[in-house]
Amino acid sequence: MNGAGESEGAAGAARSGVRPGSSGPATATILGSKPLTRSGLRMRPGHWMEMGATFDGDGTNFALFSSSAERVELCLFSPDGRTETHRVELPEYTNEIWHGYLPGIGPGQLYGYRVHGPYDPEAGYRFNPNKLLIDPYARYLTGDISWGPEVYGYELGAEEEPDLTFSDSDSAPFMPKCVVTDFGEDPDRPPGPNVRWDRTVIYETHMRGFTMRHPDVPGDIRGTFEGMGHPAVVDYIRSLGVTAVELLPIHSFADDHVLVDRGLRNYWGYNTVGFFAPEQRYLGHGGLYTLRDMVRRFHDAGIEVILDVVYNHSAEGNERGATLSFKGIDNPAYYRLIRGEPRYYVNDTGTGNTINTSHPRVLHMVLDSLRYWAQAFEVDGFRFDLGTILGREPHGFDQRSGFFDAVGQDPVLRRLKLIGEPWDIGPGGYQVGGFPPGWAEWNDKYRDVVRSFWRGDHGLMREFAARITGSGDVYDFAGRRPWASVNFVVAHDGYTLNDLVTYEQKHNEANGENNEDGHSDNRSCNYGVEGPTDDPRIREIRARQRRNFLATLLVSHGTPMFLAGDEFGHTQGGNNNVYCQDNELGWIDWDDIDEDDREVTRFVRRLLELRSEHPIFRRASYRDGTVLRWINPSGSDQTPEQWDDPTTLTIGLYYQLADENKEIDQALILFNAFHETVPFVLPEREDGRGWTVILATDYELVLGSDEFSGEFELTGRSIVVLT
Repeated sequence: MNGAGESEGAAGAARSGVRPGSSGPATATILGSKPLTRSGLRMRPGHWMEMGATFDGDGTNFALFSSSAERVELCLFSPDGRTETHRVELPEYTNEIWHGYLPGIGPGQLYGYRVHGPYDPEAGYRFNPNKLLIDPYARYLTGDISWGPEVYGYELGAEEEPDLTFSDSDSAPFMPKCVVTDFGEDPDRPPGPNVRWDRTVIYETHMRGFTMRHPDVPGDIRGTFEGMGHPAVVDYIRSLGVTAVELLPIHSFADDHVLVDRGLRNYWGYNTVGFFAPEQRYLGHGGLYTLRDMVRRFHDAGIEVILDVVYNHSAEGNERGATLSFKGIDNPAYYRLIRGEPRYYVNDTGTGNTINTSHPRVLHMVLDSLRYWAQAFEVDGFRFDLGTILGREPHGFDQRSGFFDAVGQDPVLRRLKLIGEPWDIGPGGYQVGGFPPGWAEWNDKYRDVVRSFWRGDHGLMREFAARITGSGDVYDFAGRRPWASVNFVVAHDGYTLNDLVTYEQKHNEANGENNEDGHSDNRSCNYGVEGPTDDPRIREIRARQRRNFLATLLVSHGTPMFLAGDEFGHTQGGNNNVYCQDNELGWIDWDDIDEDDREVTRFVRRLLELRSEHPIFRRASYRDGTVLRWINPSGSDQTPEQWDDPTTLTIGLYYQLADENKEIDQALILFNAFHETVPFVLPEREDGRGWTVILATDYELVLGSDEFSGEFELTGRSIVVLT
């Protein structure tokens, strides 16, 4: 990427939302309209109702919220971002909104703000007009942050209490520039897939990492929205049988100063600087349309697109962080500050600051952002990083917080798929099961118990049973459904599935943090050797355990989510925190897939076919009449004593469900986490027939040919599904 002062003429067509192939003067690109000029530049009052930079065909209205500013200056820049060509005050202040209208200014124009007010950190105010600020509503950003003392509101080199000092250096040459766009909702928008929750299967992936090494994606579009929407990518994901892709953050984000100093980058993107702007490194040369086109390609394949979004903190950090946007616009409004000591930030996120969604204007911004992505880019839902932050009011987490209430009443947002990450490091921050009706949640209880069970840990049978049948003990209230539990074994944050069965210790040395970052409680097992091995016995156990995890996930009630690459053994070399590895360590390696890996892919496809064919694996309600019967290896019902036996590692689960046509769907699932074969007496069927194996993680079993009754030899560390 180019530096902030080298924006490659980014005010041009691609930056204005124009499709590839369009051209035109950088400051005059208007979709389907005649060129505009800046001659006779005069600021009119404009209006306060629409935030950000809003183009109306003749000019642009600028509106910025700040309840404490004394005045606001709009700064216009040359097409290359190097020269500040105009600086003009927003003339009006209405309902805490500063606003003004500039005729002759249209899409492609680069701009930013300088906000005047008191610099009094001990009172919570950090205004500094020497710092160019990003518009919170900017639809496009061009250029990167060039980290240096200039982007800090205080004197970075001061020895004592530096944040109380004041910096008079100009940050404009080192800052990204906002770009006026004319991109919005398509009135001819085609309908999306609208997949029912009980049929949803989520495939979590990093868009850039998925395509950077993909052999069928042309090199010039790898790592971009266009690359992700390439037919080879969409067709492959469709072939798996998943119904939704969940993309790691694509909002504009910053490469952390500390990472840049280490020669690394922020790969995952959980460091937002623009809640309305797509990350420019993902746009390539195609402009904003490439993102919407990508979403539509997935929709054409029947696949929904869910975005991982970060509204809990920003890239500005704490009192020692940079002044990029909110901090210099209205610090006490945008951030939660420590009561009685507003110099310091509440850090419930672990990143230095916490967005203050209790403030009505900040809440308004978050809702506007969500609607923009849903309407202009047509995405189908959101997964909220550290979602408990959004539900936290000054008195603590509240299931009826302003945010939850506002989303639940919004005619656009309430219809989307809403998924919370129900934890943060703040007080009362663990809220699995605590989100309001209508929301789904990442269920880490499922992850931890399933990992521990297959590792052979004792005393877990009751909880394992609860997790694989939809975690009703957590979610069965207020009419919530089993799909509220988003079940996963691994996700982006942690080991890949291959590494979960290959490493017992994290190996994060490449991150430059002395291997102290990332989780230590991984509940993993290497089965005798740390890392890759040629030992055929260990390799076979690892392969079967991967199949066990995948099979457990996809026969469990709830919404399954698995990580891209787990269907063929993607590895990160034991690194369980590749947040800064925008390189081959973090990217999926498509060239190193052997026949054993392809067999795992075929296994996943078979699992998803079974889930689609059998309603009993995708239960829609806790009260749908499903019969659940737990069976011990002797073929009889599990007794209370057996439930409480800490050494129990083998159990059978019988499902029976009558569909709307009164057709009976039934299955018997046998789980054996013990390392040796266990004789299992199959229960007798009412029709006197035997049981047929339709899925087995022990590949020695032949599927679908024989009927079994009586005693069945259940291989150690295996699952068998019979019907």
